[in-house]
Amino acid sequence: RRLVRDYERRLDVSEAMIHVAMGALLLRRITHR
Repeated sequence: RRLVRDYERRLDVSEAMIHVAMGALLLRRITHR
């Protein structure tokens, strides 16, 4: 069960990182204009 929980946590973290990266790209595009 620990492995499953760890895997779920990693998925959440990776998903959050993707959202952060997308936000950073959007901010860069807005600021470059």
